Amino acid sequence: MERREEQPGAAGAGAAPALDFTVENVEKALHQLYYDPNIENKNLAQKWLMQAQVSPQAWHFSWQLLQPDKVPEIQYFGASALHIKISRYWSDIPTDQYESLKAQLFTQITRFASGSKIVLTRLCVALASLALSMMPDAWPCAVADMVRLFQAEDSPVDGQGRCLALLELLTVLPEEFQTSRLPQYRKGLVRTSLAMECGAVFPLLEQLLQQPSSPSCVRQKVLKCFSSWVQLEVPLQDCEALIQAAFTALQDSELFDSSVEAIVNAISQPDAQRYVNTLLKLIPLVLGLQDQLRQAVQNGDMETSHGICRVAVALGENHSRALLDQVEHWQSFLALVNMIMFCTGIPGHYPVNETTSSLTLTFWYTLQDDILSFEAEKQAVYQQVYRPVYFQLVDVLLHKAQFPSDEEYGFWSSDEKEQFRIYRVDISDTLMYVYEMLGAELLSNLYDKLGRLLTSSEEPYSWQHTEALLYGFQSIAETIDVNYSDVVPGLIGLIPRISISNVQLADTVMFTIGALSEWLADHPVMINSVLPLVLHALGNPELSVSSVSTLKKICRECKYDLPPYAANIVAVSQDVLMKQIHKTSQCMWLMQALGFLLSALQVEEILKNLHSLISPYIQQLEKLAEEIPNPSNKLAIVHILGLLSNLFTTLDVSHHEDDHEGSELRKLPVPQGPNPVVVVLQQVFQLIQKVLSKWLNDAQVVEAVCAIFEKSVKTLLDDFAPMVPQLCEMLGRMYSTIPQASALDLTRQLVHIFAHEPAHFPPIEALFLLVTSVTLTLFQQGPRDHPDIVDSFMQLLAQALKRKPDLFLCERLDVKAVFQCAVLALKFPEAPTVKASCGFFTELLPRCGEVEPVGKVVQEDGRILLIAVLEAIGGQASRSLMDCFADILFALNKHCFSLLSMWIKEALQPPGFPSARLSPEQKDTFSQQILRERVNKRRVKEMVKEFTLLCRGLHGTDYTADY
Repeated sequence: MERREEQPGAAGAGAAPALDFTVENVEKALHQLYYDPNIENKNLAQKWLMQAQVSPQAWHFSWQLLQPDKVPEIQYFGASALHIKISRYWSDIPTDQYESLKAQLFTQITRFASGSKIVLTRLCVALASLALSMMPDAWPCAVADMVRLFQAEDSPVDGQGRCLALLELLTVLPEEFQTSRLPQYRKGLVRTSLAMECGAVFPLLEQLLQQPSSPSCVRQKVLKCFSSWVQLEVPLQDCEALIQAAFTALQDSELFDSSVEAIVNAISQPDAQRYVNTLLKLIPLVLGLQDQLRQAVQNGDMETSHGICRVAVALGENHSRALLDQVEHWQSFLALVNMIMFCTGIPGHYPVNETTSSLTLTFWYTLQDDILSFEAEKQAVYQQVYRPVYFQLVDVLLHKAQFPSDEEYGFWSSDEKEQFRIYRVDISDTLMYVYEMLGAELLSNLYDKLGRLLTSSEEPYSWQHTEALLYGFQSIAETIDVNYSDVVPGLIGLIPRISISNVQLADTVMFTIGALSEWLADHPVMINSVLPLVLHALGNPELSVSSVSTLKKICRECKYDLPPYAANIVAVSQDVLMKQIHKTSQCMWLMQALGFLLSALQVEEILKNLHSLISPYIQQLEKLAEEIPNPSNKLAIVHILGLLSNLFTTLDVSHHEDDHEGSELRKLPVPQGPNPVVVVLQQVFQLIQKVLSKWLNDAQVVEAVCAIFEKSVKTLLDDFAPMVPQLCEMLGRMYSTIPQASALDLTRQLVHIFAHEPAHFPPIEALFLLVTSVTLTLFQQGPRDHPDIVDSFMQLLAQALKRKPDLFLCERLDVKAVFQCAVLALKFPEAPTVKASCGFFTELLPRCGEVEPVGKVVQEDGRILLIAVLEAIGGQASRSLMDCFADILFALNKHCFSLLSMWIKEALQPPGFPSARLSPEQKDTFSQQILRERVNKRRVKEMVKEFTLLCRGLHGTDYTADY
């Protein structure tokens, strides 16, 4: 298609683009789409073709594009256009044209039976769509008619071609049903109609599958067709013969994949569990595949072993409850369980030499749940049968979790290593779950095995075996309270005896110690057995994550028992921090660990340790503060500020976070003198200001500075009080120079904690007025470039109203300007900003009566707010935000009822507002509904959702179902 011709249709700009949708133009556009090297031309052609497909002219050009002299790409487009017209614009087709349309499609399918396969499939999909739209009334026996028409002998197409075309049509019919846009009530009718027509399909499929003369391509198609039909929830007993035929076809390598798919789909139907007799007949068929499975495993045929495993798991996982209920058949079900166990333990390392074992893990959860759901008597019987099976499962899983040899592992790709890591996490989750069934005996079992492994001189030592057993222990200890287990002391005693010669083993040793940190808090005498291992591991960059996270857990859980070790922990930590062994995030964790540790010391001890810990960083920061700003010293500054804020996050001498139970309270040291964090912050305050003065225009540095104080405020709460005046002053200077969101967030924290205390109100009020004034100036200059600042500002205003509404009584606060800016913020495209603005109004409106300036501004400007809300509901805001706007309407109705009843009628008066799609009656109904509902917020949300759909022309469409 030439450029001048494509213009009107391409961008949809011309006066009459429909005139361009001719056969010639469509062919030119297709040529452009496939062969033009210019990507812009391709995109224009694609847009134009999409419009052509939905145009009324598509009915005309589609048939012409299917002519035999056209190339398959053009024919395919014609068939696709027909499908789109039938599936989406069915209501446009007059009923008297149904039959001729059907006949034309049959003719085309017959013609393409020996032509292009992709065009044939598309035409079949079009006819399937037509059949679904006509069933059951206009075409009651659609499927039987299709079968009859394609079996007619007088067709010019050979038997095999007709047979394959019919199978293609029958295959796409259920698939088209699954994706069709039929209304819900029609969907049920059509499903019933299709299910009744199985009688016309299944005998034909059985005959073709069992006929020795059927060529492989036909049998392949039969299996795919069966696979498609069973997803319509066909009764399992009606599928028996076909399922048996599919099991036989598993012996044929060409048909193997299609057979597996068909069997799995048939077995997995939700309704299948009702047909217990059929399920029982399937167990011997599945068990009969064991020789083929073993053979495949021996030959390294991963595809076959994978397929057979899928079949066994489909039966076991979907129907374990139904099959366990058949107590007299317990042995055959146990045989199936053992077959699945074989699949779980399939030789080789996942995912390199096998990919099958992971398929079985969900089965073990399901089986356990079903056993534990029986009444006590039946459960006891099955526990007796299956406990040994689950102990065997633990052995199998721990064997599968073992790392390969170092040499072999060295050849694995990073993707394979990551898949193996995820696989081990799945095994860990399974072991944790199995503990529910096996209980304490499982831990004893693992401990005995580990003890034998570490003390036996007979077998050669295997670090992989040791690591797997520890991994099993850790999996359970991480989530289950092992504080009462009698094997943990022995395990803690065994850990130092492990010969750690390998990173993976060392990692698991660390994580196991971390998982036992709560137990160590109850048994502090054992800390000394494992703490030296952790401190030693801190110096190894390869053990960074495991060693640092374990130290953090120990420092958090056991902090009151660590003072004797504190000097050593601080010295080792300082050393590794100075040597820069760990990445940034681990350095931050390490600082958090030290914060926990120091919290339990006496104040003078804390200050002494803080001094030695922080001094090198303070010196470094002083040096950096003198330098001219550049990217590398910025990174160093942000890193140091991050270390300080992470240290202050957990350094809590008042123990706000502690659970003050009796035993804990006796251990709490009573803080004496000023809070150590405040002492340090006051010492470095000037330095931080100096750094800030050079980096004020850098958001990252400002954020890092604010984070120090924000985390300190959150941890210290009232203890932070001495810092409030100087921090308010610094924040004011910062924000006045260059407004940034992080400064507003810190201001919000200060308002939250200190605004209601008379002693701190003056500096807080001064800061609040200053940042409000600066932000209002920003609004006058144009706030669109700063959605993050507007978001944080709205959150600050809401917090002020919540904690200290008196802030809005100050004469210097321009409440009117604040209100108008918030209305403007409601129209931002960024969802978080809009949510924050709605949050402000839902805090403001309830204060109309008690805060005089708020009542005054709502009286004067509330109508502007209502219009903004209605515009948003009318289509200007995302549908996902409607609940937030409904909250404002509800608040207006609850707190300003007389004003709202006057405003809403006036606001909805103008034609076309808030949407041209609304009738005056619909607007009137909406306003009456809203005004009536002053108690039930949920109802208001439903009304708003309903109204916004009417405004957008989406009411009653499929599109609304997504929400």
